[in-house]
Amino acid sequence: MNALNFFDIEQNTEEWLLMRCGLLTSSSLSKVMANYGKAFGDPAKKLAVDIALGRITGKPTNSGFSNAHTERGHEQEPVARMLYEETTFCNVDNGGFYCNDVVGCSPDGLVGDNGLIEIKSVIPSVHYANVARAGVDPAYKWQVIANLKFTGRDWLDFVSYCEDYPQGMNLFIYRLHKKSVEKEFEMIENRINEFLPLIDSSVDAIKTNRYAIFEAA
Repeated sequence: MNALNFFDIEQNTEEWLLMRCGLLTSSSLSKVMANYGKAFGDPAKKLAVDIALGRITGKPTNSGFSNAHTERGHEQEPVARMLYEETTFCNVDNGGFYCNDVVGCSPDGLVGDNGLIEIKSVIPSVHYANVARAGVDPAYKWQVIANLKFTGRDWLDFVSYCEDYPQGMNLFIYRLHKKSVEKEFEMIENRINEFLPLIDSSVDAIKTNRYAIFEAA
């Protein structure tokens, strides 16, 4: 995989959306990693179509969604970042956007020369589960590991924040080191190499008007 370039832009801006267009991003990688070692399921196939359309049109698709959970995340992330800085005595810089011509990722922040953070603002039951497991929420496993891989940084702090928890207990931090996920790095590399032909075939189908029916694996 080619080295990724860093762009110091803000998340959720028009420029950020355009840069993501036609790329496989870490936030959607779980759809690709599902059924690892087996054929791709419908979520991965539909993702391939979205990426293919982005490559052809140069415009973001409207397949993304926004709900109460995502809106909460946007509103509360600055608070969680501030608490993280106060707790760790570290400054968090803009995460920007890392990309090459195939993949991209948007860390929630960069810490020093070697670290980064991924913040999830969650409801009480999810925060409870994160603290109880003392690890990364499985729902975001591939996103955080891919962020480590794509940025080349040494560690990532997974941050779970719950506004409704008591003060002093509403922030949970788990540090993931690059050296502990080398096997997963290889899995990501292999799966992406399997996924790229699916994107190419979707591009070809759209351009030639010859479609194949999606069937779940």
